[in-house]
Amino acid sequence: MFKPVLIDGLIAFAVIAVFVFGVDNPKPEWGRLWMHKPLILTQLAGAFGGLVFSLINRLFKSRFTRRIIGIILASVAFIIIHWIGAVLGLNGTMWD
Repeated sequence: MFKPVLIDGLIAFAVIAVFVFGVDNPKPEWGRLWMHKPLILTQLAGAFGGLVFSLINRLFKSRFTRRIIGIILASVAFIIIHWIGAVLGLNGTMWD
């Protein structure tokens, strides 16, 4: 269970790093350390998304049709969790 959490946390970090490190001139009202919040929150949400994905896949592991349903449910949950993490991380800075 540790491997999917670590991999998805790294994926979330890579995705948000593209946005955060791409800002050349941040607004002064964001503060000096504005990039810590998105980097930490999005990575934690990605790790949680990996945990949820892994747990849902373990629940639906028996037959082929149940496995397909499990992969679809886990993917939807994973995307929603990543989206919420990105919105919470960028709230107040790049997400106005």
